[in-house]
Amino acid sequence: MTRFLLLAGAAFATITASLPADARDLWTPTQAKSWYGKQPWMVGANYTNRGAINQFEMWQPETFNPQQIDQELGWAQDMGMNVMRVYLHNMLWENDAAGLKQRMDQFLQIADKHKIRVLFVLFDSCWDPNPVAGPQRPPIPGVHNSGWMQAPGAARLADASQYDKLEGYVKDVVGTFANDKRVLGWDVWNEPNNEGGGGGSYKPTPNKTALVAGLLGRVFDWARSVDPTQPLTSGVWIGEHWDKAETLDAVERIQLSQSDINSFHDYNWPEQWETRAKQVLSYGRPVFCTEYMARGNGSTFDGSLPLGKKYDIAMFNWGFVDGKTQTRMPWDSWKKPYTYEEPTVWFHEVLRADGTPYRKAEVDLIKRLTTEANGTRRR
Repeated sequence: MTRFLLLAGAAFATITASLPADARDLWTPTQAKSWYGKQPWMVGANYTNRGAINQFEMWQPETFNPQQIDQELGWAQDMGMNVMRVYLHNMLWENDAAGLKQRMDQFLQIADKHKIRVLFVLFDSCWDPNPVAGPQRPPIPGVHNSGWMQAPGAARLADASQYDKLEGYVKDVVGTFANDKRVLGWDVWNEPNNEGGGGGSYKPTPNKTALVAGLLGRVFDWARSVDPTQPLTSGVWIGEHWDKAETLDAVERIQLSQSDINSFHDYNWPEQWETRAKQVLSYGRPVFCTEYMARGNGSTFDGSLPLGKKYDIAMFNWGFVDGKTQTRMPWDSWKKPYTYEEPTVWFHEVLRADGTPYRKAEVDLIKRLTTEANGTRRR
């Protein structure tokens, strides 16, 4: 670990030299550790209720479903989960800011009832780059996440005249809940340097990484300007050497220099997960693993979750209840839809739509590890 700390110190010095002078100070590693030391070991999922295909269906008034959310978060509580990572969208705010915030408050009431705190995601670079509000298209049969929408979307990302709206969204949403103990934190941008995914189904956004690199630091600054009591983060997800400054792209430098709590994604075998976890831990800050668990890719609960407990890393697997996102289907379903047969092994998701476990042993493991950790937790 000493070697990792030395490498990370050099990387951090290089990164922070380019921070904007007027940015609000991020937490020091000591402040971050102090905050984290007051938390239980956090285990949960990336959550979309089963009746929603994407962020719009989850939050728009016509399809917002508090009864279903209440039922599903009850299932999560029963298995020991105490956090959820939940996606928003800037267009939801543009079209109905007051309504979005009201429904966010209602969601937080339900989550709090079940002793679950929420890590909200503000922007996302994955899947469809051309988001459209209103009624959403139905799922493509047999295809993984066929209706998910990027935020802010290609058009708004490329048009600097739209940035005032994005600033308004960030400041209003974060500012409204800046002192809310039900909010765990703010994941300001999911996989910002992701080209999109979808197996070539979507046209790539020209100069996307450069555009995101020009905007991501502003998003951090906007969020910090309203003085949230919760941590900010954005997770690294691709690459092999996150502890070496020379291998980081412009987006990753911002992520690792402006996150109060560092975070990462890993959908690989436990050996690779552990290597990546050590790289992110080397910065001397607490760590969230905000995405993992893709069974067909070698990422499983029994492989990664005990390592999360060992290294005291908050763990958010992808998917909770099987539904319209169809992420039980593997990534290759974009090229060969599973229309005639179910995948032999579910890729993501913990529960079937009726609440029964896909694999009871996984639910038993989650319950056992969280009970063990939080029965003795806090240093």
